[in-house]
Amino acid sequence: MPDNEAFSAVTVAQMRRKQGAKWSLYGEEVLPSWVADMDFPLAPPIHAALSEQCAAQDFGYPMPLSKRPLVEIFSAWAQRRYNWQVDPGRIEGMVDIVQGIYLALQLYSEPGDSVLTLTPTYPPLWRSIEGMGRRLLDCSMRSGESGYEIDFDQLRDQLDARTKLFLLCNPHNPTGRVFTRTELEGLAELVLEHDLIVVADEIHADLVYAPHQHIPFASLGKEIEARTITMTSATKSFNIGGLRFAIAVFGSQALQDRFSSWPKGALGGVNSLGVLATEVAWSDCDDWLEELLAYLQGNRDFVLQQVQSRMPQVEIFKPEATYLAWLGCQALRLNNEPFEHFLDNAKVGFGNGVDFGSGGEGFVRLNFATSRTILAETIDRAVASLPSPD
Repeated sequence: MPDNEAFSAVTVAQMRRKQGAKWSLYGEEVLPSWVADMDFPLAPPIHAALSEQCAAQDFGYPMPLSKRPLVEIFSAWAQRRYNWQVDPGRIEGMVDIVQGIYLALQLYSEPGDSVLTLTPTYPPLWRSIEGMGRRLLDCSMRSGESGYEIDFDQLRDQLDARTKLFLLCNPHNPTGRVFTRTELEGLAELVLEHDLIVVADEIHADLVYAPHQHIPFASLGKEIEARTITMTSATKSFNIGGLRFAIAVFGSQALQDRFSSWPKGALGGVNSLGVLATEVAWSDCDDWLEELLAYLQGNRDFVLQQVQSRMPQVEIFKPEATYLAWLGCQALRLNNEPFEHFLDNAKVGFGNGVDFGSGGEGFVRLNFATSRTILAETIDRAVASLPSPD
């Protein structure tokens, strides 16, 4: 069937047969809308490639990335999608972006150093800082007229002499922002002024809705490129998170050499199925990705209309990217955190806002990468659980 029909055809019964965390964690009564997995079938070229490898029972140790076409495939992908020129020799593989974040903190800062990030944000970005004995500088984004904005005055006030790293999530999770060139250039100015190294988590780069465009932070200029490590993966856009593969793109030889100084054995080996699926995703799935984006945009607009009309007290901004909606529930005056309220009373498992750090209290994150039928039931349950207005 055409891809858009395959997206629409997803049912709860199909999902219940899966063994992944999304549909298993909360049991059969709960509709899950939390972790950033999509419910859709794989892109047919990825499914065919994986099926062929399984049929051949080919599960031996993978070839080194230097012997595979992956680095050239990603360089071509970056060029045609973002007009970003990437040196294939500056690409390293790793298990996932979280592994890369922790390793960057270990290699590019010292215990007690300060590390900056914009909150609320992807939980490992802020948790890793404190977990590695660094000092968290969490600059809260502010709610503007049409979306979340960077508070540059707060950023300047927080930066200190021991600030070494800036962990940037772009496009931004959970707010759905696609930072403009002006915003990114403002961040770049601070990075250069304070001699920071940037770790840019750009895993949602492919999931951007027109007219917005993703701008890789490393593409802003040679000076910025030289101090930026871009981490990305096909796992979000192509729903292959369980295959555990990501890449880091180093903007300078010095950054790459420091990364390579870490013992290879401490990183573990990458997944051969993950490498294969990623190569196919970035070389043969452009049309599928466009179909996906069209369907997700329809879901995004449906969520926006439903929340604004049926839960008008909930704050919601139209996501410019990702398949995640960030819902501010403070005005609902619930008896407990909204995550617990909806889990207990609606049997809906949203993402818990407090997991996203400062500014996440009173929020939940809704994953709309599912069929419209499941999405509608999720919203119906949430609405029905709310107390009647006085």
